[in-house]
Amino acid sequence: MDNTGLDGSSVIVTGGGSGIGRAAALRFAAAGANVVVADINADAAKTVAAEIEASEGRAAITVGDLSDQAVVDEVVTTAVTVFGGLDVLVNNAGIMDTMSAAGDVSDAEWDRLIRVNLTAPFLLTRAALPHMLAKRKGAIVYTASEAALRGSAAGAAYTASKHGVVGLTRSVAVMYRDSGIRANAIAPGATMTGITIDADPAALGPQVLGRYRQNVGRLAAADDQAAAIVFLASDAAANINGAVLPVDGGWAAV
Repeated sequence: MDNTGLDGSSVIVTGGGSGIGRAAALRFAAAGANVVVADINADAAKTVAAEIEASEGRAAITVGDLSDQAVVDEVVTTAVTVFGGLDVLVNNAGIMDTMSAAGDVSDAEWDRLIRVNLTAPFLLTRAALPHMLAKRKGAIVYTASEAALRGSAAGAAYTASKHGVVGLTRSVAVMYRDSGIRANAIAPGATMTGITIDADPAALGPQVLGRYRQNVGRLAAADDQAAAIVFLASDAAANINGAVLPVDGGWAAV
């Protein structure tokens, strides 16, 4: 018997075509949820949707850059029109920086990281809230990062963007808790995904960060992160709100 409360629910997973997003989409579908797989890569989104449907689940896809308001609107509209509403929003999509120190970050890198990693989750949250408020129930889960908990896990742009995600998570949790909406975040440590880091090993940022990354511990599987996301979205976490859950093998404790 399903005890997650997710059976028949409508779920959006951004970055759902690969890595943590793919693993989360598959886990939600296995719990009986209807899943909108949102990704910038059309082929990846289609592949995950096909996996869900092959297991007799229901999936829809949306494709585009989530820093674009029109794409955000399409994602939310798809969930509402295809699956009859919106119960869970997983703000997972994100990009990595070049591990650069603040003095070496270009305007373009800063603007892109903030737009994709922080502004896009805000836009999606704002678009999703009216539908959740109408039902007086909803769960929003953000993928933050170990970099949201410390200054030694990534470059300046990524670190700032993920600290912002934590602030957004907590603000939403406080503002909407009396309306039946919960907002929580996971803070993944090092995880086996397809994300790549284009860093100059001779630059200040990578040189400094290299001193601290010995504390990373074991690499997590994407499904380790997905399990935490689904838990926070489920009825099993009904009284958890505003939490930032490290899923990092103990890195945050070092």
